[in-house]
Amino acid sequence: MRCKLVIFDFDGTLADTFPWFMRIINDVADRYRFKRVEPHEVEMLRGMGAAEIMVHLRVPRWKLPLIAGHMRKRKAREIGETRLFAGVERMLARLDDAGVKIAVVSSNSEANVRAILGPALADRVACFECGASVFGKAARFRRVLRRSGILPPDALCVGDEIRDLEAARRAGLAFGAAGWGFTRPEALQARGPNVLFSSLDEIADRLIGDGQSPLAPAVPAS
Repeated sequence: MRCKLVIFDFDGTLADTFPWFMRIINDVADRYRFKRVEPHEVEMLRGMGAAEIMVHLRVPRWKLPLIAGHMRKRKAREIGETRLFAGVERMLARLDDAGVKIAVVSSNSEANVRAILGPALADRVACFECGASVFGKAARFRRVLRRSGILPPDALCVGDEIRDLEAARRAGLAFGAAGWGFTRPEALQARGPNVLFSSLDEIADRLIGDGQSPLAPAVPAS
């Protein structure tokens, strides 16, 4: 069955925001009074899910909207520091030209996402659902499906974090893990994604190379 819709995460999947994140995270920690990230902890954190990271850094849930809002505003001020991963433009063009709809679901703001994509590439995105809360992506995925009129078995989510995988499962969607983002590939693989992509080109190769999707439909989490 051909994949008709790909729903992308943005930060860490299409945009290389990890260096910026690491540069500012301890400033944010000081401002909102949670544990600073020490250099020796980075690889450990890259193997954790969002809930585990919050526990480790001692971030209470009630602070998440404040922290997310602050980071979106800071990203807007420092937008020039973020670049797309090499190959994003080619991959999105191949999908769009093949008739595969593209959506972006992100915790970042739509203005930031559009600015980093640039006008030409943003025009290839059929649907933006931005400003999602840390644990609110499943609802955004369902909204994209309703807006697009595409059924869950015909869609694929692609993201670089364990929370993306968990949200896709709650929405009954197949999940493709991006092995180049925040979470270590082996940590994503251990959670059983439908596919682990090793490069951006592999996404288009597998989804439109032979006109058939290699992905089995996901089973919604109970």
